Amino acid sequence: MESMIGAAPGGQGSSGAHIKDADMQSFAKDVLDASMTVPVLVDFWAPWCGPCAQLTPALEKLVTEAKGAIKLVKINVDENQMLAQQLRIQSLPTVMAFKAGRPVDGFQGALPDSQLKQFITTLVGDLGPTPVEEILAAADQALAAGALEDAGGLYAAVLEADPENAKAYGKLALIQVRLGNLDDARETLAAVPQAHSNHADVSAARAALTLAEETATAGTPEPFLAVLAANPDDHQARYDLALALTKAGAFDDAADALLEIVRRDRAWNDDAARKQLVKMFEAFGHTSPFTLAARRKLSSLLFS
Repeated sequence: MESMIGAAPGGQGSSGAHIKDADMQSFAKDVLDASMTVPVLVDFWAPWCGPCAQLTPALEKLVTEAKGAIKLVKINVDENQMLAQQLRIQSLPTVMAFKAGRPVDGFQGALPDSQLKQFITTLVGDLGPTPVEEILAAADQALAAGALEDAGGLYAAVLEADPENAKAYGKLALIQVRLGNLDDARETLAAVPQAHSNHADVSAARAALTLAEETATAGTPEPFLAVLAANPDDHQARYDLALALTKAGAFDDAADALLEIVRRDRAWNDDAARKQLVKMFEAFGHTSPFTLAARRKLSSLLFS
């Protein structure tokens, strides 16, 4: 291939230390020679190619984050038609991966970021978390620790860097619900891209918003506690207590109140207590510690 393409030095500018444009004359140096040290991706593109405009920035981002573990060379096929013919480029975008001076892998068309990262990982090994993934992990930790405002700021930062991140939309909206900022939660959920509208975290946030709206006028727990002290079998008072506790953020206590109704009268008010528990499970997510614990208690009551 080297004798076929030629080895004249050159180059047409750079988009970063590990990203550059190349042409027929510089291909051997920028791709073949460079791939003797690290893998080199060659992105064949054209100004008129819509998918190229999506793929190239995504490749540049991942190569930059790899910090020298891989390089990217961009070839404008309109300006290098002979090179494209020699390499049998038949559609755009096309990406070829070179190692040790030889092509070893490739693909055609624009791929999602997750597949691009996997493609690069197969060439260079695990790249570790991206900056967005690191922020997302920090946000998850803050949320788990109950630092809602800190977590919300981090999820918002994720969305600034990655406006397609469904998890960040869902978690941010959930935090806004828990902080009582229901209008903000509605705006966040309205901004979710249609492709991610059914993502688990988005669905959970939507359920949490619905739950918060339904309990907005629930009142405070004290009056219902007084009623129950006089009559523990007043299921409506216990149900209203569960709604008040939910509004106050005392979710475990709310679940216990609903479970107590199920224990005393499973079918009360057309199974209202169990149905309310299911709403809470949807709001917290089916794998959350809250849901797992409450669901186990509910199952033991229903199937005992």
